Amino acid sequence: MAQPIGRHFLQIPGPTNVPEQVLRAMSAPTIDHRGPEFASLTLDLLEAVKPVFGTTGPVVIYPSSGTGAWEAALVNTLSPGDRVLAFETGHFATLWREMAENLGLEVEFVPGDWRHGADPEAAADRLAADREHRIKAVCVVHNETSTGVTSRIAEIRRALDDAGHPALLLVDTISSLGSIDYRHDEWGVDVTISCSQKGLMLPPGLGFNAVSEKALRVSETAGLRRSYWDWKPILEANRRGFFHSTPATNLLYGLREALRLLDEEGLSNVYARHLRHAEATRAAVRAWGLEVLCLDEREHSAALTAVVVPDGHDADKIRELILDSFNMSLGAGLGKLKGTVFRIGHLGHFNDVALAGTLSGVQMGLELAGVPIDQGGVAAALRVLTGKAGA
Repeated sequence: MAQPIGRHFLQIPGPTNVPEQVLRAMSAPTIDHRGPEFASLTLDLLEAVKPVFGTTGPVVIYPSSGTGAWEAALVNTLSPGDRVLAFETGHFATLWREMAENLGLEVEFVPGDWRHGADPEAAADRLAADREHRIKAVCVVHNETSTGVTSRIAEIRRALDDAGHPALLLVDTISSLGSIDYRHDEWGVDVTISCSQKGLMLPPGLGFNAVSEKALRVSETAGLRRSYWDWKPILEANRRGFFHSTPATNLLYGLREALRLLDEEGLSNVYARHLRHAEATRAAVRAWGLEVLCLDEREHSAALTAVVVPDGHDADKIRELILDSFNMSLGAGLGKLKGTVFRIGHLGHFNDVALAGTLSGVQMGLELAGVPIDQGGVAAALRVLTGKAGA
């Protein structure tokens, strides 16, 4: 395509498409972040964001990426040499492990095949064997963005409870918050980590920690060094409607509007929409005769689908062809999945017609790339979207 025509299809699993209402909200004039108007905005936002996390407790908001929110969760709750239990569910779980080790923590990393979520039985075994309670935190990626696999957090919590283990539970919801049902309080999560550019439908730039009372108590004696990431001065300033450093004012305008849109649709409807789009996408993939990376039916992501390309084909070349031919971006395979999978993002500001267009572009691209597929993929997806699957 010499000159792209029409809108660009941004179908990576984040950053996602930003609604026009959110873009307009962010275009408002910047206000004094020490003034009364901003204080009112902050106090309203800090309450409005809680339902998305499923919490009644505090949510700390940083001008940061999700990676920054990871670091904040670790440095506020742990001390040098502490042991954490983590699970190899994909590329981002591996990066979180590397960060923990760089901070001076000891990581017990449960190996995985990148096609399954965190194993609750393995967690139960490791926690039961830790009679001295050397493990201070369990770190789990809820929705692994690199694989399209969603871990069963409630079952990990049950493993902790059954073992009577006092370890903190830290959960990354970077690509699940606002897209997949999540319950910080009900599931006994101590720190939930997230960011703005996925299900919250914003540009990158905001990081979040939802924090339990237990995590706040532990933070009083945690020994890892922290300054910018320290919860205490932020929460103290938040009580008055302010931040202890300069906030991302215009992104907060956008967050207010994004939360309004989610509330207007209703979170239960948002989650149902994502589940339906994921089911339709998997129907297309299977009808093409291709393989979904996730192998456990209980763990399919509602936010994205990773598609395995047949031997002899390069997923990155297929993605490049689709971008050049149809002005559509798909997610690359990351880490050891490079060249073997592509990822279809179906989260955030997205509807049935957008999904139908996305899957049409993928089908045309696969055909142009010479991948042997059945041409009934899009039709299979449409049957799901219209409620006629199996009819």
